[in-house]
Amino acid sequence: MNTLKSHKYLAPLAVLAYLCSFMMMPVASAGVIGTQTMLEQSARQAQVEHVQQLLSQSTVEEQMIALGVNPADAKLRVASLTDSELRAIEGQLEQLPAGGSALVIIGAVFLVLLILELVGVTNVFNRL
Repeated sequence: MNTLKSHKYLAPLAVLAYLCSFMMMPVASAGVIGTQTMLEQSARQAQVEHVQQLLSQSTVEEQMIALGVNPADAKLRVASLTDSELRAIEGQLEQLPAGGSALVIIGAVFLVLLILELVGVTNVFNRL
């Protein structure tokens, strides 16, 4: 007789536990990415790759090492620049003549280092 009474109380408790388990499940959500957003992301990626390619030139890397900047750190920083900073750097680099002289390359490196200094990534100018 006691077992019958205990089953009477266990059934609603089991149902309540079962329903509560559904409330604790995380909910996943997904959305549609618009064409404009996708185009902006791909244009940004192209800009990052272009600037990183320019920084990969041997003369630029030599100059960064001479100034005490790790070229790998500079490339990582370029990937985390804001869109406006990236456009400014790319615009300056695009205005430089193709193949340019050593002075032009030093100017490009100086520009990158200046932006890295302003953002607080490096302390190159404090050492000089």
